[in-house]
Amino acid sequence: MNPIKLQRLSYKLKNIPLIPKLITYIIRLLFGCYLPYQLNLGKNFGIGYGGIGVVIHHRSVIGNNVHIDQNVTIGGTSKKYAVPVLGNDIYIGAGAKIIGPITIGNNVVIGANSVIVKNIPDGSLVVGVPGKIIKTNIKKNDYF
Repeated sequence: MNPIKLQRLSYKLKNIPLIPKLITYIIRLLFGCYLPYQLNLGKNFGIGYGGIGVVIHHRSVIGNNVHIDQNVTIGGTSKKYAVPVLGNDIYIGAGAKIIGPITIGNNVVIGANSVIVKNIPDGSLVVGVPGKIIKTNIKKNDYF
């Protein structure tokens, strides 16, 4: 059993009181990551190193073929309701932070320890603090 399978189980059971919350706490305890039961994950979602340190806001949208490495945070800000929306075919490097009401396009690679606070268009390679696009028209498969 891994945290993704447990999260998908809790998402399917989200209309049953208490059980999904219990599964979310078990994921936090056993795997050290926060994948809430309200989170709808896309197909072929993957997390590196068992998800250690991964925190994803429960209203975030995660597309298909997204891979997230350890210690990544995807969440909102305290003064804005909206949260990040991630497209398809995305790789997020270790320690990256994606914060605020932003959209990440398809075929995007986000480098390790990057802090993303602005929208990222399709086919971009982003690195740095704050995240800057250093290459466009890329394919995720060329980097990961």
